[in-house]
Amino acid sequence: MGPGRFSPSLLPRCWRAAAAALGAARCRGGPLSARPLSAAVRLRAPQRPSGRGEPPRAGGGARWKGVAGAGDEEAEEDDEDEDEDEDVEELLGPSPLAAGAGAQRVAVVQPAVKWGPKKSPLTRAELQIAEAVALIDTLQNWTVLDKIIIPTKNPDKKFIFGKGNFELLTEKIKKLPHVTAVFLNVERISSLTKRELEDAWGVKVFDRYTVVLHIFRCNARTKEAKLQIALAEIPLRRSNLKNEVSQLDQQRGGSRYIMGSGETFMETQYRILKERELKIRNALEKLRRKRSLLRTQRRKREFPTISVMGYTNCGKTTLIKALTGEAGLQPRDQLFATLDITAHGGYLPSHMAVIYVDTIGFLTDLPHNLVESFSATLEEVAYSDLIVHVRDITHPETILQKATVLSVLKNLNLPSHLLDSMVEVHNKVDLIERYKPAEENALAISALHGHGLEELKEEIEKKILTATGKKILTVNVNLEGPQLSWLYKEATVQEVEVMPEDGTARVKVIIGSSAFGRYKNLFPNSKIFMP
Repeated sequence: MGPGRFSPSLLPRCWRAAAAALGAARCRGGPLSARPLSAAVRLRAPQRPSGRGEPPRAGGGARWKGVAGAGDEEAEEDDEDEDEDEDVEELLGPSPLAAGAGAQRVAVVQPAVKWGPKKSPLTRAELQIAEAVALIDTLQNWTVLDKIIIPTKNPDKKFIFGKGNFELLTEKIKKLPHVTAVFLNVERISSLTKRELEDAWGVKVFDRYTVVLHIFRCNARTKEAKLQIALAEIPLRRSNLKNEVSQLDQQRGGSRYIMGSGETFMETQYRILKERELKIRNALEKLRRKRSLLRTQRRKREFPTISVMGYTNCGKTTLIKALTGEAGLQPRDQLFATLDITAHGGYLPSHMAVIYVDTIGFLTDLPHNLVESFSATLEEVAYSDLIVHVRDITHPETILQKATVLSVLKNLNLPSHLLDSMVEVHNKVDLIERYKPAEENALAISALHGHGLEELKEEIEKKILTATGKKILTVNVNLEGPQLSWLYKEATVQEVEVMPEDGTARVKVIIGSSAFGRYKNLFPNSKIFMP
């Protein structure tokens, strides 16, 4: 193959070679090995006998299959999973950050909008740059050399800053020792702006979108998360391609056609990216169908589902660990530690078995197409019975964070009853003396120390009973008949009070509407006592 010729078939090999050269994605906290809810859902719950009304136990890697899989079927599934893993790695490819995938010494630059429509009333530049530094600190081998706040009237213009401030900023950056990159804390910068800023400063320039994507790549554990990241990286790859082709054109004096193909190099690359995007979307759709099947099986077992949501690093995982008692959960003090939906079994005060779903955290100015790429994960929220919104009440931007989460939830087109019944939780109150929520119906808790958890469980139970139509009632059963065994199978039995003198028992149960209807049809003479 002579110089100038391009073979699309070489791309997978090139990607694999580049990935091997770059090494595995690196981020603080070491390798991530947990397998969250994906093609196979694993639930972890307190160790109790499994049956209807109780979530599957941990240890055996319980799957939502309803029937124990035969060994041959599991072996075939493992082979399929290995093939799919290879396909996913190929689609993911090396990081589009190129040189940015390794160690970086970063100058963090925050445009400070002093007035006008672009100024946010809920934050200030000092808090914005603090979050930007936290993002950089999440990445292993990335070090913040300096934090620079520069005023601007319009952060959307070509060079972000006015001429005088831009020259001042350029001088500051060039004086920094061994600086390798600038993190410009704006949502997105165009490929043209990026190229001209890099020419002016002599280092790589990353925007918020690029840095968040790289953190996502570091923290991705499952096929679904990796595919969603690969999809979100497509716009960045297109932007990088435009810059690369522009530089090639300057060197060679214009576009060149691939020999005999009738396509320019850029047209070929765009076509390959389009084909890649289609493959990613098809793979995600396949996973979405699997998730839908799993959800149907879960519905048949009538496990109420509670989605725990909030701003990144607000304490969602810590709260789920406190609610379920699951020792295996290891919360990390890190932005975007959770990228995959994970399901965890627990019990409410009435002993009703429920599933708590841990979700991806949100971030201010998270680009729309990045959220869109994770729609396959976030759609699980729409099928929940209840949303618990966790807030870090100690954070100086807690009001802005709440607005960010609510904005994203509204854009997900969730059912109105889910938004109306949402439980708001104010976490980390142990750090504020005598804290009382200003918002009506908000619950103050400390997930770390267990404060307020019983009140939260009671509130969750009340909302779940309303949302699912489940009833708590007492029925009188004949111990010689099949009623008691039927109730153990089809409902959650809370208490059994045996009356030996007449061979009956009073049974307190939690039962769904459909099961209650079946019970009345099967046992029309049974006495039922409503609370």
